[in-house]
Amino acid sequence: MLKAPRGTNDILPGAQFRWQDSARWQALEEAIRRISLQYGYQELRPPVFEQTELFARGVGESTDIVQKEMFTLMPRGGEGEEGSTLTLRPEFTAGMVRAYIENGLHNLPQPVKVFTYGPAFRAERPQKGRFRQFHQWDVEVFGAQDPAVDAEVIEIGIALARRLGLEGLEVSLNSIGCPACRPAYRERLRAHFRPYLSELCPDCNRRIDQNPLRLLDCKVDADHPAMRTAPTTVEHLCDECRRHFEALQDHLRALGIPYRVDPKIVRGLDYYTKTVFEVLHPQLGAQSALWGGGRYDGLVEHLGGKPTPGVGFAMGMERMLMVLDEMGIPLPPPPRQDLFFAVSLNTP
Repeated sequence: MLKAPRGTNDILPGAQFRWQDSARWQALEEAIRRISLQYGYQELRPPVFEQTELFARGVGESTDIVQKEMFTLMPRGGEGEEGSTLTLRPEFTAGMVRAYIENGLHNLPQPVKVFTYGPAFRAERPQKGRFRQFHQWDVEVFGAQDPAVDAEVIEIGIALARRLGLEGLEVSLNSIGCPACRPAYRERLRAHFRPYLSELCPDCNRRIDQNPLRLLDCKVDADHPAMRTAPTTVEHLCDECRRHFEALQDHLRALGIPYRVDPKIVRGLDYYTKTVFEVLHPQLGAQSALWGGGRYDGLVEHLGGKPTPGVGFAMGMERMLMVLDEMGIPLPPPPRQDLFFAVSLNTP
């Protein structure tokens, strides 16, 4: 019997399918649209696949996504139209940035606030909350450096969760600095970890030269003593990054959003600068992060646009539905789509 590919899921009609129930997906999608528009975000729908080079340059050659997890396609007849292979998107930000540049959105009044949702793809080992085809709600703001915008990006995700009835969330926050202060910190990390390389996993041995910040994010060596004594990013911020981070915390306190500073949060993508964050729920256990994001002030320029600050996040929709199921929280039904058609069919 033919089956769905490993790491994918059918979205089915009928409440007995719980988080795979199509009615629950429709309700979540409607809630996402409503909260996004309420906060002034407009929908932008990029294609599901892009040139492979976009992700290699945007996400980072040294990341696990690019090195291990991308689904790359060879179109019939050989290479893609632009002389490159094509890759199913493993994340949204790179494609949203490409669309911002290519379509001249930088000519609009700034900031430009956009959202999207839909499937993404990673060739990783399926487990609870991790799939090879998964869905995300993505929010991006282009053209705003103000830390108040970072706080708003965090707030809109919290607002959605609360609207769905989900409480008990934990915001973990960090700053990983900028090109002015990060190089010295990277060297401090290399000097700290080199004496322990023989005790660390192969990925850590590779990352120490490519991107030593990723050592702090290692799941294999998370309990190694060297991780607990590693220098932290917040101890090495320049004055600008420190002021930005302190102002962000002030805004979160003013919004009544509880948070904790976690120096081990660096996120897995190379484009992040300054703010990085994750929002967790303990109900998911080891895979407790529901969503995360941060600031990427150099990415637009790196991909060929004008220097433009940016900040955003991506929320796992499967994970959100799973935790709502496990907490026993019902979702409101989406608006009845069949009523209009029923009336129309009976109208002369």
